[in-house]
Amino acid sequence: MSTFLTDFEIDCVACGLIDRSLPKAAWTHAAHFASALWLLKHRGLRAMGEMGPFIMAYNEATGVANTDTSGYHETITVASLRAAHSWLLKRPDTPLHVILGELLATPIGRSDWVFTYWSKPLLFSVAARKTWVEPDLAPLPFP
Repeated sequence: MSTFLTDFEIDCVACGLIDRSLPKAAWTHAAHFASALWLLKHRGLRAMGEMGPFIMAYNEATGVANTDTSGYHETITVASLRAAHSWLLKRPDTPLHVILGELLATPIGRSDWVFTYWSKPLLFSVAARKTWVEPDLAPLPFP
């Protein structure tokens, strides 16, 4: 999936996550952020409680088990939602494809961005997978 998605493609990714029709190969780092932005834009802060269940259901539908070591990861999801939300707050009238492109052009656009804030042992712990765990290396730059 290209990181240069149109707003229509972002709609399709988010709706594909929600209805579990998105092809598994299309569930990329960019797709996670596209879905987060879409949910936040269309559902507001309810997205913070909805994204996890959507991802868990999508994982199950695509054969990915949600266990202590694979599948859904709460800390990464919440951190990503917080990052996406901070971008939306700064530019509420900007098209989502522009925000997504800008966000992905920053260090957050790299799938390893979380290791700036969390050590691998903490981030890969069962606790961090199941619940929100505060960063141990540096505070997140967004609330």
